[in-house]
Parts: sequence; structure tokens; C-alpha cells
Amino acid sequence: MLQVHVRRGDTVAVIAGRERGKRGKVLRVLPAAGRVLVEKLNMMKKHQRPTQKLRQGGIIERESPLALSNVLVVCSRCDKASRSGIKVLGDGRKVRVCKRCGESIDRG
Repeated sequence: MLQVHVRRGDTVAVIAGRERGKRGKVLRVLPAAGRVLVEKLNMMKKHQRPTQKLRQGGIIERESPLALSNVLVVCSRCDKASRSGIKVLGDGRKVRVCKRCGESIDRG
């Protein structure tokens, strides 16, 4: 299992692969697989057979997971894709910080 540098709700930039240069919001993180689902990126077509739940079958387009190594968190302050570090605050809490500008990435 990998150490995960992104969380659900983060804005990330893709740095490698066919979606390189695009940004999106993280929908789901799969730490055991080392992958992440990003909204409207790496779309795939699934041929869905009709079921009781889904009455009409057909071709459904949905997100496919990207490798964690191919995404970087986008800092809200400098608006650039950056590696993140961990800083321990005075009260003992750990927060993720942008390696470029030092600003906290975590909300709250």
C-alpha cells in the first residue's frame, strides 16, 4: 500500500499519460491499488448489459482510475501543480503543505 498524497475533493493536475496537462477534482482514492479517480478524466466506455437496476443497457462512459504517480495536487494559493510535504502544527496536527510556496493545502 502506497502513502497517498491526495485526498477526495482535492484538485489535481495530471503530469503523465494521455491526459497530461489537464486538471480535475478527485472523486475517489484507491490506496491499495495505488490509483485515483478524477472527475471527467481518463474516460472509458463500458458496454452495459440490461439488468433489473439498469433497465436499458448500452454503452456507458465513466471515469477510469489513474496511477497516483501521475497526479500532483494543485495549490490553491500559487495555482500550480506541486509536490506536497507534511508540517506538524503547534497543537500536534499534521497538515499538507505546498513545496513551492509553503501554504497549507488542507482545508480547515
